[in-house]
Amino acid sequence: MRVLVIEDDGQVRDAVVSALRSAGLAVDEAAGWSQAELNLTINAYDCLVLDRMLADGDSADQLYRLRRRGLAVPALMLTAMDEVRDRIAGFEAGADDYVAKPFSTAELVQRVRALCRRNGATRPTVLRVDDIEVDAARRQVRRAGVLLTVTPKEFSVLEMLMIRDPAVVSRSELIEHCWDEMADPASNVVDVIIAQLRRKLGEPQIITTVRGAGYRLATQGC
Repeated sequence: MRVLVIEDDGQVRDAVVSALRSAGLAVDEAAGWSQAELNLTINAYDCLVLDRMLADGDSADQLYRLRRRGLAVPALMLTAMDEVRDRIAGFEAGADDYVAKPFSTAELVQRVRALCRRNGATRPTVLRVDDIEVDAARRQVRRAGVLLTVTPKEFSVLEMLMIRDPAVVSRSELIEHCWDEMADPASNVVDVIIAQLRRKLGEPQIITTVRGAGYRLATQGC
């Protein structure tokens, strides 16, 4: 899941980005709409988190314009403007959820996850490949019925492999979908997470390396 946070208050933006990244989401950030529009041109997102009033414009107006251009990504408005008329204006502009400041970061994370799941509504909540089960709603991984302890990033990578099974997923695809713009594509972050997953998933090994292409799940039928 990849999220774009658009917020011009540095402290609030840092808190939101930190909470979402700690929950295993890939997060890009922008301080205004000029940067946000560039992000939207380059990357595909599962959810937008928008501060209502930015130095370069009202996000309600900007979102309305983007909706008219066909942008369908779920959007959550984060703002101190919490009057009923303000919330109605946000929803009329195309917002899917509205959170007033001050807010609970734990609640915000859950609301963002819910919007991300809505964006992938055709995707089942629980993914199963052989004896591995990934529960996206509970953020849990089981193998042969045994609950495993995985980090948010390990969960994201395994979920991506499960979603794409039986296809090969390249390193660049994993970085694009499971990390954010802060990730160095030349680093070995993917290799480290794959190695950790293999250790935690145990035998028989189910994640295989396809030389020159990426990774895939080696199901028992292969």
